[in-house]
Amino acid sequence: MNIVITGASRGLGFELAIAAAKRGHHIIAGVRDKAAAEPRFAKLEASLQGQIELFELDVTSEASARQLADELQQRDVTVDALVNNAAILLGRDDKIESLQFGDIAESFETNLFGPIKMVQALMPLLRKASMPSIMNISSEAGAYATVYAGDYPYGLSKSALTYFSEKLRKELEPQGFQVLAIHPGWIRTDMGGERAPGDPVETAEQLVKLLERVRPLRLKNHGYVDPAGRELQI
Repeated sequence: MNIVITGASRGLGFELAIAAAKRGHHIIAGVRDKAAAEPRFAKLEASLQGQIELFELDVTSEASARQLADELQQRDVTVDALVNNAAILLGRDDKIESLQFGDIAESFETNLFGPIKMVQALMPLLRKASMPSIMNISSEAGAYATVYAGDYPYGLSKSALTYFSEKLRKELEPQGFQVLAIHPGWIRTDMGGERAPGDPVETAEQLVKLLERVRPLRLKNHGYVDPAGRELQI
C-alpha cells in the first residue's frame, strides 16, 4: 500500500511510518520541516529508508496539501490510505476565564481543518485505490461519554474531528472506503508525556493492521473510537 501520514516527524506519526514500512508498505511521510526531520529518518536501517519518502507538508495550508497531491498525481501514484495524524495541543490548563480564542482557532486549523484539506486534496488519488482507507487520529478528549473539565482547544477540535469522520463515513463507506476516527490511547510521545502507560511502537503496529483491514489485537490502555462513536479496544 501507499500510505500518506501527516505529522510523521515524531511521536505516533513517526512510529506509524516505521511500522508500516516494516510491513512492506510505501510511506509518504508529511513533515513540517523536512531538513529538521531528515537526520532522524537517516538513522533508520537502509531497508526502511527505502520505503519512506519525506515531503514537506503544512496541513493548515490548502496550497501545501494540493502541492503534495499534484506531485503524486504527476507520478501516477495511487494513495491507498491517508492517516491524518498531525495535531497540536494548546491551552491545556486554561480555565474558561483565561481561555484564549486564538488557541481555539489555531487548534481547529490544525486538528480539524487540516484533515479536511488533506482529504479534499488526496480524494482523486484515494479513489484510484481498490480498498481506500482514511484514518483520523482523534482522542478520548473529544468523546462526549468521557468529557472532562478544561483542555478546551484540544477537546473541542478533536470532538469535531470525530464528527467529521462520521459524516465522511456516511458518504464514502458505500463507495468502498474505510473511514475511522481513532483514539490511540494515552501513549508515551512528546504530547502524551513520559508517564503515559501506552507504548507508541505497539500502538502503531496495531493501527497499521487496521489500515490493512485486519482486526487488531486487544492491548491494555489502548483503544479507538469508531466513527459511530463506539469505544472499542485494540
